[in-house]
Amino acid sequence: MAIIPWRRGNERWLPEREGEPWLARGETWTGFAPQVDVTETDKDVKVCAEIPGVEAKDIDVSVEDGMLRIRSEKKYEREENEKGQYRMERSYGSFERAIPLPVEVDEAKAKAEFKNGVLRLTLPKRPGAQSRRKKIPVK
Repeated sequence: MAIIPWRRGNERWLPEREGEPWLARGETWTGFAPQVDVTETDKDVKVCAEIPGVEAKDIDVSVEDGMLRIRSEKKYEREENEKGQYRMERSYGSFERAIPLPVEVDEAKAKAEFKNGVLRLTLPKRPGAQSRRKKIPVK
């Protein structure tokens, strides 16, 4: 979840741009970024991403160096015969989400399903994969 800081003056509520701490390594701000949930079970890592307004054929999913990458583009569609446009709140553009995975996964056995604007990924853990999460005691 991105933190949206308050800006003074004529500026609106805007997320900080590229290079700010809330962006994961390799991500850039394009105005559209799907919300994701990442969960880990004993057998796999599950990722659920909301990507409304795109088609399954236009989504690119890959795993590289412990990073899950989801890329696509939400295209702006407008009919030429439309009269005035009073309000535009939906975001459009290309995006890339880079999500660090908590464990090593077996990419060859990964499964992806896209239905009703929701991408669901199941990434089986590699046998003997250890969690990259390490609890640090606070004194």
